[in-house]
Amino acid sequence: MTEAADLLLTNAEVHTLADADGRSDGDADEVHEAVAIRDGRIVRVGSAYDLGFLAGVETEVVGLDGRTLLPGFVDAHTHLPMTGRYLVHANLAGAGGPEECRTRLRERATDLEGGDEDEWILGFGYDESGWDEPRYLRREDLDAVSAERPVVAFREDMHVASLNSVALDRLVDGMPAGDVHRDGDEATGVVVEEAADVVYRAIEPGPEETIALVRAAQRAANERGVTGVHDMVRRSHAPRAYRDLDLAGELTLRVRINYWSDHLDALIEAGLRTNHGSGMVRTGAIKTFTDGSFGGRTAKLSEPYADAGPDGEVGGSADPNATGQWVVDPAELEDLVARADAAGFQVAAHAIGDEAIDAALDAYADCEDPGASRHRVEHVELASDEAIARFGDLGVVASVQPNFLKWAGEGGLYDARLGDRRTETNRYPALLSAGAPLAFGSDCMPLDPLLGVHHAVNAPAESQRLPVTEALRAYTLGAAYAGFDEERLGTVEAGKRADLVALERSPWEHPEEIAETGVAMTIVDGDVVYDGR
Repeated sequence: MTEAADLLLTNAEVHTLADADGRSDGDADEVHEAVAIRDGRIVRVGSAYDLGFLAGVETEVVGLDGRTLLPGFVDAHTHLPMTGRYLVHANLAGAGGPEECRTRLRERATDLEGGDEDEWILGFGYDESGWDEPRYLRREDLDAVSAERPVVAFREDMHVASLNSVALDRLVDGMPAGDVHRDGDEATGVVVEEAADVVYRAIEPGPEETIALVRAAQRAANERGVTGVHDMVRRSHAPRAYRDLDLAGELTLRVRINYWSDHLDALIEAGLRTNHGSGMVRTGAIKTFTDGSFGGRTAKLSEPYADAGPDGEVGGSADPNATGQWVVDPAELEDLVARADAAGFQVAAHAIGDEAIDAALDAYADCEDPGASRHRVEHVELASDEAIARFGDLGVVASVQPNFLKWAGEGGLYDARLGDRRTETNRYPALLSAGAPLAFGSDCMPLDPLLGVHHAVNAPAESQRLPVTEALRAYTLGAAYAGFDEERLGTVEAGKRADLVALERSPWEHPEEIAETGVAMTIVDGDVVYDGR
């Protein structure tokens, strides 16, 4: 006799996102009415009538009133504590200019009154590319927030930090001179790359604050339909926080910890390998940089940037750094990849510019089987035709962020930095056609899969646009594959873990409004972790 289900989800439009028949139609997948769950696992998918026989006395039956049910979203590239910081500190995302940033920072300063007079006033997520005057925040902007406390505002790409005079005076002596922007001999308050790392070290939260940030971030993630994350971790208490929450039964996200390369020796010494861990927390990849970002004009290009940059900032053909910079040079990258691969670790290399992407693929090509190791390139924003073909040939995962397509339109950031090359960015259809594994993530800009899917479906150029099903697959099965998890996650099929999301309406029926689609329910391992109905 068949056992009753613990949870029965019925009267739904269930999209499995499976493509078992190998059909070429990018919008093809199986559609059912109901899902039965037992012991955290999907036991059956089918019609509401047939699955009704699995409803026992203690079965919780949830009628979804025709809502769309999908596999839970897996964010393949995120910084979960950073999402928590957006929620706790000044959120500068969407600010219309320097004055609005100052207003939000002053509000945060007001919240801190009466506390430690030396506590930092922090803001995260500003993006100057859409401002009337597209320039970075400078020291005088932040001096207007406070002349007594240190004030820092981080650009959303996290490669650029803006400091007031108090913060700059405190930290500048420990920063690489080349990463500190100057107007003549005077530091502007803008710092990039390794100098920005100095700022991150100065404000790194302790264990208790990290747990608070993770709790806030996982609530926000569940509200957006996220059931798993690949977190990029560096000099952080986050790994301890995740494991403590897991042991306490309070973790409502599956977490894959991608450790920064400076942890490699310690991980090898501890005997860890990629995929070690529990059902909720696992060791992922070794994360490294190659180049910087387009926002900071530090992504490594084969041809110069199209703009010189406001206030004489880096970029422009007359500048010695006109093609960006290496954060980790190719020789160092090759050595790291070889060591990590030999020790049984997947590698995730940040590479945005075409020259950096080539360097990452060159390093992986020297590995015995980069496809089996599922080595990854993070971002892949400006890849050449040759590089795209190599992704497929090598089996290297293209771990990309479709929300970056907000910069791809005419007059946007890519237009300013790259000129005519803007339509050559983020070519997801070409990557899929080449046979490259494609995984979507957010990089916390912001953490919102439906926003990313919206941009992928409605991208400015046809070369960037995906059908709805393929965009959703990249945020579910594709991201699961990037984490060696496609056998237990990523589709709605019997035998897989019950990580699911119910949407208020169908993305297929409202493709131009996917970003406005509400999340009705999020389920992780058979447990309802968010109910927004």
